[in-house]
Amino acid sequence: MTSFVSLNTHGFTAANYWLGVARAPRLHLSSHKTTSLTLVRQKRAISQCCQSPPTLDPVYEKGQVLEDYGGLKAYITGSPESKLAIILISDVFGYETPLLRNLADKVSTSGYFVLVPDFFHGDPATLEIVEKENSIDEWLKKHNIPKGFEEANQVIAVLKERGFSAIGAAGFCWGGMVVVELAKYDYINAAVSIHPGPLTHDDIREVKCPISILGAETDPFSPPEVIKQFAEILSSKPEVHSHVKIYPGTEHGWSVSYDVNDKQAVEKAEEVQKDMLDWFVKYVK
Repeated sequence: MTSFVSLNTHGFTAANYWLGVARAPRLHLSSHKTTSLTLVRQKRAISQCCQSPPTLDPVYEKGQVLEDYGGLKAYITGSPESKLAIILISDVFGYETPLLRNLADKVSTSGYFVLVPDFFHGDPATLEIVEKENSIDEWLKKHNIPKGFEEANQVIAVLKERGFSAIGAAGFCWGGMVVVELAKYDYINAAVSIHPGPLTHDDIREVKCPISILGAETDPFSPPEVIKQFAEILSSKPEVHSHVKIYPGTEHGWSVSYDVNDKQAVEKAEEVQKDMLDWFVKYVK
């Protein structure tokens, strides 16, 4: 069962480059090697994300940082007494992004224990890294999607050991790709992929848990036309509850990278954040 919100995309269509990206083979999760095509796809995603790097500011933080949660440092917020957990998987800027931690705090007020793990082990991408060819290639080899998937499973295993009965995961750009990998298995109860990095039709066909895919109007690697194709694929899987939405007037990264003094930008971010939380309320309970 799929719900799809089709919004005015002002004539925006998939870029020609996507045709090659969509057909690129994905790296199998059992392998620890990263193919050159995978690196190209991830690099394009990072180049887009790094147009708006965040300003780190601890004023947003209401939680605390643990040195080890499933082998990763993590920002945690909310009551540890809750039996419901949400994992937020960052874009390439990492777990210190203030607006991401602020979102974690918001989600926790709905009764969830929320974690934002440091999947990059203190080594998030920066503009300097992206601008140097060799540097970004090396960064992507260290921080690839299969590794993120494996480490996310380590965090999930700890949550289950500690008695959490339902777990949801949301990811942004790089994190959105990791979340889709998780959604292919029974590791989580619900998934939300927000302005995800490059995904293939096969990725979506393999999804097994309830998933919400929330896309930007302008996005070079998950453009509206491709997001609509994902909706069509999901609609052919009635056993998988899904929701797909495209937000007019938004660009890749808008959900956790915006000017807090720009009222319109804040409203657009809050809309997608609310939709994410509504999905979790429905399925992580």
